[in-house]
Amino acid sequence: MTEAHTDEPLRINFVLPVAAITGGVRVVAIYAERLAARGHRIKVVSTPRRLPWRRRLRRVIDGRGYASHLPAARSHFDGLGLDHEVISTRRPVTDDDLPDADVTVATWWKTANWVQALSPAKGAKVHFVQHDERAMGPEHTAGAEAAWRLPMPKVLVAQWLEPVLREHGGAGPCTVVANAVDTGQFFAPPRERNAVPRVGLMYSDSAFKGVDVAIAAYEKARERLPGLRLTAFGQDSPYPHLPLPGGTDYEQNPAQERLRELYAACDAWLFASRCEGFGLPILEAMACRTPVIGTPTGAAPELIGAGGGRLVEMGSADAMASAIAELCGGPEAAWRSASDRAYATATGYTWDDATSAFEAALRRAVAADRVEAGVGVGVATNR
Repeated sequence: MTEAHTDEPLRINFVLPVAAITGGVRVVAIYAERLAARGHRIKVVSTPRRLPWRRRLRRVIDGRGYASHLPAARSHFDGLGLDHEVISTRRPVTDDDLPDADVTVATWWKTANWVQALSPAKGAKVHFVQHDERAMGPEHTAGAEAAWRLPMPKVLVAQWLEPVLREHGGAGPCTVVANAVDTGQFFAPPRERNAVPRVGLMYSDSAFKGVDVAIAAYEKARERLPGLRLTAFGQDSPYPHLPLPGGTDYEQNPAQERLRELYAACDAWLFASRCEGFGLPILEAMACRTPVIGTPTGAAPELIGAGGGRLVEMGSADAMASAIAELCGGPEAAWRSASDRAYATATGYTWDDATSAFEAALRRAVAADRVEAGVGVGVATNR
């Protein structure tokens, strides 16, 4: 054992259920990359992504054979140069899958159970909570609430999550670390509103995303703004049970570099979620100077409430349609003001700020773990 400075590099494990192209995985990848750049030793372990049954069937019909998993699926970790391992089967991550560490971070309620079962050699145990995971479906409710009760520190992406966790017996200290946005990826110069108005949305059939409401709002707004156009992007082909309006400009799995162009092409971005942990597309659109019309969930009240768009009643296509007509068909000066405020909100808090806060939360967890183990705060161990 040797004496350590408070800024000693940490050995940090991140445990993910899957690594994919989702907002939550993007946030974990950003922290992992930035912590590695600060000299910390990072290991990321995830399980293979399960193919939806529709895609499994399509593979068989197309003659490509049956496959239930995608071990090499695209993810936000691609090209980062991090030590990321996808284990061979979809099972709990165990001690044998991870190096010894100072801290291991769970990123989902199932992974919190896996991390809780790890040996002390894997370091302090932290649960990174990005959502009220019960919103994913009733099958997640009991598991999520049980995971919140595990005696480990929690890092939350938004303040509203803490009372939810506490109400259901959430244990351990909670630290709120809000997300930021990568202004090197998401940006746009000042611009005028489009001559032909255009709104955009992220397309998903997850019920809590509220895409059905956003589409209905677009259809209603088009009655008041006949030239109104719609841009959308998503991971899958359009779903028969959630059809996109005729004439929609839809891009499936666009490259990350393309996203800012999609955001910046719109006069307003529609965020109709019924429940959201944070709502990263809000900041991405705002960084591209696009005002956001959104529901009061996740961080939307704070972000949109600063003037960079319009907050509307949850589940109300009429309210969202009225906001579209106001922003896209009202005075140009009002739109420009909302665009400028959106940009100022998105650029006023950086990922460097967030990473410093996240790192500090991990260090507090490590210090508490060492005290509990009888090692001492200022001592580095070789567990």
